[in-house]
Amino acid sequence: MAELVTLDVIENRIYGIRGKKVMLDRDLAGLYGVTTGNLNKGVKRNIERFPDDFMFQLTPEETKNLMFQIGRSSWGGTRKPGYAFTENGVAMLSSVLSSERAILVNIQIIRAFVRIRNLLADNTELWKAIEQHEKRLNNLDRQIQIGFAALKNLLQPQPQPGKPPQLPEKEYSPGKEKKMGFGKASGRR
Repeated sequence: MAELVTLDVIENRIYGIRGKKVMLDRDLAGLYGVTTGNLNKGVKRNIERFPDDFMFQLTPEETKNLMFQIGRSSWGGTRKPGYAFTENGVAMLSSVLSSERAILVNIQIIRAFVRIRNLLADNTELWKAIEQHEKRLNNLDRQIQIGFAALKNLLQPQPQPGKPPQLPEKEYSPGKEKKMGFGKASGRR
């Protein structure tokens, strides 16, 4: 009974809402093996244990967005927006729901939240390293562009004093037909 729910199953039920990682009342109820109504009744009987940073009610817009995201139908389900529980709120649920299953599932849920937090911390450091490398590459790119510009400047033939610069023959040559564009003769004379 220790491995009731896997961490992967729990992590798939953790959503980002209002900049917080939360779990929905209906998902928690399913994991605990109780109805959503009974879970919410237990919470309402102990509402002083659930301040706003532990639990909040979803707005109709958030509920609509979640239904679209999760792929649940908008009919036949809940009649009002559900509740979202933060990691602290889930921990507090263990004091409200005291069945053996609820305790074991709560332990797994807390582990899932910790694992997600650690993954996010690792990704933050990875992003910082990527940004540092990107800055270095941009600086090297600028230095390479300057180097190529200097090389082009050195490779251009220098005009000799007293002689007019020579234009390439394809673009214009005196005494011959004027050519424009890609070597096509213009119709004008």
